[in-house]
Amino acid sequence: MQKELITQIQAIRHSKVIAYITGDRQPIGAIIAEDAVRPLYEHLLSVGQSAKLDLLLYSRGGDVSVPWRIVSMFREFCDDLSVLVPYKAHSAATLVSLGADRIVMGKKAELSPIDPTLRKMTIGETTGPPQEISVEDVNSYLSFIRERANINDQSALAQMVSILANNLAPLTLGSVNRQNSHIRLVARKLLTSRKEKLDEAKISSVIDTLTEKIYSHGHAIGRKEAQEIGLPIEVPEESLENTVWNLYMQYEKFLNLAEPLDPLVMLIGKEEEHLEDIPIAIIESENKTHLFTTRIDFKRRRQVPSNPQINLNLGLNLPPNVKPEQIPQQLQQILQQMVNQIVPSVQQLVQQEIIRQSPEVGIDIRVYGGKWKEYEWRNK
Repeated sequence: MQKELITQIQAIRHSKVIAYITGDRQPIGAIIAEDAVRPLYEHLLSVGQSAKLDLLLYSRGGDVSVPWRIVSMFREFCDDLSVLVPYKAHSAATLVSLGADRIVMGKKAELSPIDPTLRKMTIGETTGPPQEISVEDVNSYLSFIRERANINDQSALAQMVSILANNLAPLTLGSVNRQNSHIRLVARKLLTSRKEKLDEAKISSVIDTLTEKIYSHGHAIGRKEAQEIGLPIEVPEESLENTVWNLYMQYEKFLNLAEPLDPLVMLIGKEEEHLEDIPIAIIESENKTHLFTTRIDFKRRRQVPSNPQINLNLGLNLPPNVKPEQIPQQLQQILQQMVNQIVPSVQQLVQQEIIRQSPEVGIDIRVYGGKWKEYEWRNK
């Protein structure tokens, strides 16, 4: 069904279409990452040189170093590059869109700010999952000190910066400065890769707006706002918009994007659950399909007593009218061997029951492994 819709879009657009979908199904969402560049290249080789290429894109974001690799690679195979956005093209996906000659946005299409987030490194030992911090949050804090709070005294400024440094490791602060410069460089390279050349004032305006003038990273930029920002937005005719949306809906259904995996539901009546080969991203063109699949484990986390002592004494109780000396020695040995073999199994069962009855303190979710592999629909 997807490939039929891809063919229909190609006929309407007089182009070749490659779809790249990174799912956001919870808790196993995928991101734009470097490992997608190689399979995307295989699809480009399969499609071949084309006057017009369309990249249908759905993603909540990812590695900001990847968009330039994708766009520059696509440029090698076409004269005209468009990005088709049926729904979400956030963060790194917005960066990819900046490198297109046209961004075809439907009624529900969303871009987003491109301010990057970093993994927060704190002073000292920490527990729990790593926290993320927005680069622009740090910049805004420093701007607030200087501009809004009007703190200009050098000693006071040093004290405020010291507070920041006490909550963030020096390497994080260094990364903030580096990422701030990097994201602007990438955005500039992408904007200047388009056929229609922009003047310097327009380039700076677009970059400033997307990095710092929209104050929430989660803000959704619709097509009207995107036009106001200065992006090359194309509003599709109804037949194209419906076909693009139907194609997205097929991917949403295939990747189960609207059906989060609830750990409490997954673990009803069991201690753990393991799911294999769950598809979380797809790259597809008229001749090829690549899937990224992964494994996910759910396991109840319990507060089990440390080193519980399990002492079992499985004595052999004989009927009252049977005396031990009446049992042949060989049979006694056989019975004792049987008891010895049973003890480890009983100990294991007792251990499992201790764990089962220990208070539950949470659920561990582990997503690991995974790779891109070519997928043959006829096998399903």
